[in-house]
Amino acid sequence: MKKKALNPYLPSWEYIPDAEPYVFGDRVYVYGSHDYYNGHVFCLGDYVCWSAPTGARGNWRYEGVIYQKTQDPLNRDGKMCLYAPDVTVGPDGRFYLYYVLDHVSIVSVAVCDTPAGKYQFLGYVHYPDGTRLGEKEGDEPQFDPGVLTENGRTYLYTGFCGRGDTSRTGAMVTVLGADMLTIEEAPSFIVPGCEHSAGTEFYGHAFFEAPSIRKRGNTYYFIYSSEVMHELCYATSNSPTGKFSYGGVIVSNCDLHIDSYKPADLPAAYGANNHGSMVEINGKWYIFYHRHTNGTWYSRQGCAEEIHFETDGSIKQVEMTSCGLNGEPLPGVGEYPAYLACNLFTREPSVYVGGDRFPKIMQDGRDGDKKAGYIANITDSATAGFKYFSCQGVEEITLSVRGYANGTFEIKTQIDGEVLAHIPVQYSNVWEDYTAKLPLPDGIRAIYITYRGPGNASLRAFTLR
Repeated sequence: MKKKALNPYLPSWEYIPDAEPYVFGDRVYVYGSHDYYNGHVFCLGDYVCWSAPTGARGNWRYEGVIYQKTQDPLNRDGKMCLYAPDVTVGPDGRFYLYYVLDHVSIVSVAVCDTPAGKYQFLGYVHYPDGTRLGEKEGDEPQFDPGVLTENGRTYLYTGFCGRGDTSRTGAMVTVLGADMLTIEEAPSFIVPGCEHSAGTEFYGHAFFEAPSIRKRGNTYYFIYSSEVMHELCYATSNSPTGKFSYGGVIVSNCDLHIDSYKPADLPAAYGANNHGSMVEINGKWYIFYHRHTNGTWYSRQGCAEEIHFETDGSIKQVEMTSCGLNGEPLPGVGEYPAYLACNLFTREPSVYVGGDRFPKIMQDGRDGDKKAGYIANITDSATAGFKYFSCQGVEEITLSVRGYANGTFEIKTQIDGEVLAHIPVQYSNVWEDYTAKLPLPDGIRAIYITYRGPGNASLRAFTLR
């Protein structure tokens, strides 16, 4: 059965951030790092892969573990984490996985005959004399590899530039030969970091981390996370090695800069760092990114949105939605889980996650337990937004709620719009259903659910009828 595509696009109990999406054959594959639910740091898990038919992007299949952290000779004890990877097809038709470990400054490579098979360690990116990239005098530390292979050469994009660190220059590109390991052209810098961006077009949106590269027509798009972390920006060039020109913001995981449904400077979700890339699927382009759950930086989930190119090749920033890869609004009927919320905020604005200060998407159980997520820590003024639904003849709404709250949920179709329904709730330590009449106007609508009153509630789902 063809399922509706949703955001996040993977099951709510899976935490795969830093997505690099690719179409191989008739399937779209997603490669990323692997967070744990309630993890204490980033990227605790082995690399896994998920894929879906290009024509049924809601039907995701778990491909299993494709590479274990202990396969790297430098990490036999498994004490280091596998950071964000990327995959490219080499001149020999095999699939090459590039990655870094969290405590070293070199780039590792693994290889496989199929997109989602068992990758085997190959070696480390190195200069012709055998010195590993990142260890030669004058090299900057390597981080977050992104790769593109064409005409027998592989272009390796790396870098990390934190605030206050003047020793980090910016994003760099290194050219590799046909063996996928040996450097043919030493690193050169293509986008400045924040400590070196003054007076450039990148100022305010300078490179931080998460380099990725895609080609559309004759234009190379360099996608990266900027110095403010929550946004994915892009730069363009007619050459894989530059000169790159700043393009703009593609997506922000707190929807900053978006003014279609709120003031542009108002964050409408709790963001933090961001990492992803774009891919063409059946003639349409999508940006993959991640969001933050459980009030922490360390439990991130993949999301995606359709993007559109202007005639000059520029990309207008897209807003976060609940429908993502679906390509159209969701049906305005039936039950929807609360973890699909693309907006989540209170009267206290915040760009970044804040632990137990704010509502958060979480789950019961431990990491790996296949239990649906829900919104917890809902206190007075907390609002969850869901976008978008194609509504026709909706007459009522049901909320599934638990928690020690004794107040009222309000239902609106706009953040500052008219309240269309009031739903009183009571203290309960089990999930209870509450129903109210909802005179929802026909058309493409958002659903905003706001709590008013004392206590602390959780929202599992809502149903439109």
